[in-house]
Amino acid sequence: MRAAVLGKPVSHSLSPVLHNAGYAAAGLTGWSYTAIECAEADLPAFVAGLGPEWAGLSLTMPLKEVGLTVATAVSPVAAATGAANTLVHQPDGSWHADNTDVPGMVAALGEAGVSTAARVAVLGAGGTARAAVAAAARFGAESLIVYARRPEAIDELRPVADALGVPLTGAGWAAAEECATADVVISTVPKGVADHLQVPWRPKTVLFDALYDPWPTPLAASAQRAGNRVVSGLDLLLNQALGQFEQFTGVVAPVEAMRGALRDARRG
Repeated sequence: MRAAVLGKPVSHSLSPVLHNAGYAAAGLTGWSYTAIECAEADLPAFVAGLGPEWAGLSLTMPLKEVGLTVATAVSPVAAATGAANTLVHQPDGSWHADNTDVPGMVAALGEAGVSTAARVAVLGAGGTARAAVAAAARFGAESLIVYARRPEAIDELRPVADALGVPLTGAGWAAAEECATADVVISTVPKGVADHLQVPWRPKTVLFDALYDPWPTPLAASAQRAGNRVVSGLDLLLNQALGQFEQFTGVVAPVEAMRGALRDARRG
C-alpha cells in the first residue's frame, strides 16, 4: 500500500519520516510513504491516475483548497474551512476529503493546557489561518481578531468564521503587536514576517507558531523569554499526521514511535 504528501515545494517535508516510522512500529510491512512535488493544476490528473494500491494523500501548500475539487465526499470540517489536507481512497475508487489540521491544532494546544479561549488572535489570513479559525470555534472563542497585511485576505476568511459561528474582526498588520491581549495567539505567517514584532506578552497568553524551521522563531523566543507557553509547528505536524495515519491505515497510530522519529529527524 502507498501514501504520499503532495505539495510544491515538498522536499523539506518531514511527513515521510512520521508515517514510515508509524508503519514500522505498527507492523505494517509493505506500506510506504513518499513526498511528491505537485502543482495545483496537476492535482486532478495525478489523483485520477492513482491505482487501488494508494491508501491516501496528505496535501500541503498550495493544494489544500484544490484538494476539495477532486473529492466525491467532503467532511464537515473540510467543507467549513474550505480546505483539505487529507484525501482518503475509498473502496469504490472515490476520494474523501478531510482536514486534520483543525483537530491537530486543537490537540497541540490542548497539550499546552488550553481547553477554552474566549479571545483568540490570528496572525495572517492564508491557508493555515482557516484551520486557526476552526480551532478558535472549538475553543469557544467569543472574540477572534485576524491581523493581516491584505484586507481582502481577511474578507476571504469571513465565510469560514460565519460558517463556524465565530465573530471575526479584521485588523491591519501594523496593529499586530496588540495580539498580546488574546488568550491564545496563533501565528500562521511565513518565515520572517513576524520577526520584527515586539509583543508585550501577558503571563497567561499561549502562543502557537505554525513554523518549526528555524526554531525558535524570534516571535516564539520572545514569548519563551516572557515565560509564556509556546506550541510549535512540529506539535501540529505530529498531531495532524496521527489523524491521517489512522484514516489511511485503519490502525491506531503509534504516537510515541512517531513522536520519537520526528524528534530524531529534527536533531539530525
